[in-house]
Amino acid sequence: MTATQFILVRHGETAWNRQGRIQGHLDSPLNSEGIVQAKTIAERLERESFDALISSDLGRALSTAHYIALRSGHSIITDARLRERQYGIFHGLTFAQAKSLYPEAYARYASKSPNYAIPGGESAQECFLRNLEAFQALAARYSDKRIVVVTHSGVLHGLYCHVMRLPHSGSLTIVNASLNWFTCENGEWRLDRWADIGHLGQSEALGDVEP
Repeated sequence: MTATQFILVRHGETAWNRQGRIQGHLDSPLNSEGIVQAKTIAERLERESFDALISSDLGRALSTAHYIALRSGHSIITDARLRERQYGIFHGLTFAQAKSLYPEAYARYASKSPNYAIPGGESAQECFLRNLEAFQALAARYSDKRIVVVTHSGVLHGLYCHVMRLPHSGSLTIVNASLNWFTCENGEWRLDRWADIGHLGQSEALGDVEP
């Protein structure tokens, strides 16, 4: 039997997270709170033994991974397949702005159809399949290992729904700087621990996913 344990990390808070702007494949730097969160994650993970540190190649994930690397001594391996969903014409807008500027596209997006691709972007299903390809490859590469992966809320949302056999159209809380523990064993996934935020001094997470 072969198993890979994943500690999946959502990046620290960014300026656009605070403003409620859609980041997708664009980027916004970690704000002061996000830097504190990233340092706190790194301190927490210093107490965990793991074999590799992988990150989305987007700046907010890489910045978070940087603090983990400094503490753990691991180098960062990047994988573009772990990026957030491509939000096309919605990039950089608040949800209210997207609704006002692109009412038809926003209405179709808000319907949460997994196969609707935002103009210039991708569908939730396309994003999930891209992410899953990365996770499956990592599980094969790091068989019988534990790895830390720094990624994004939409990526975590997709994997959670897949593992728990839930529709991808639902909303789910994924806190910045949370740790989420999964195991892939012989191709089968299970959730071990979700929304682990004890290191942030919080006990639970409530609210909607912000891309």
